[in-house]
Amino acid sequence: MIGRLQGHLAEKQPPALLLDVAGVGYEIEAPMSTFYALPAVGEPVTLYTHLSIKDDAHNLYGFLTRLERSLFRSLIRVNGVGPKLALTLLSGMSVDELIHCIQQQDADSLTRLPGVGKKTAQRLVIELKDGLNNLGGGGALPGVGGKARTAPAGDASSDAIAALVALGYRPAEASKLVSRVDATDLPSEEIIRLALQNTVR
Repeated sequence: MIGRLQGHLAEKQPPALLLDVAGVGYEIEAPMSTFYALPAVGEPVTLYTHLSIKDDAHNLYGFLTRLERSLFRSLIRVNGVGPKLALTLLSGMSVDELIHCIQQQDADSLTRLPGVGKKTAQRLVIELKDGLNNLGGGGALPGVGGKARTAPAGDASSDAIAALVALGYRPAEASKLVSRVDATDLPSEEIIRLALQNTVR
């Protein structure tokens, strides 16, 4: 099991990134809660990882904190919640917001995220309500920022739309969410953050 990787960020294109560890490039999928706080390409970063092994693929998922990874692991234990949906949940809400929804049994807020139907939301709040206190620590996620590079608005908006589609949004819905954001001089991660904020209000 690969539990942690430390290296330099070689590429980042939500929801995937490439981490260079001593010359070996690891392809890693990560939720937007991690992407918001990643440093610029070329900078060092440490990620806590979860390896998912299936017959047709080995997928590696990365997180900035142990708490975030622990929540991901709790989510994928719920019937009907796979890694992709878990990433969507951790992208549409902050860790604190997601934990609060589950503890308060607020299934309605969860159903605003793509791929989360009423039954899935109810299973999440029922199965996880009593287990969240046992999550591994790791501290709160750093604030949005880091040394993100600024990209031209057109390219950043297209990247943001592609990322939202990868997270489960329909193309038309993703385009509509991004169109509501003033994307001038914003990197794609910030556009995605602002677009997703509109889905949970």
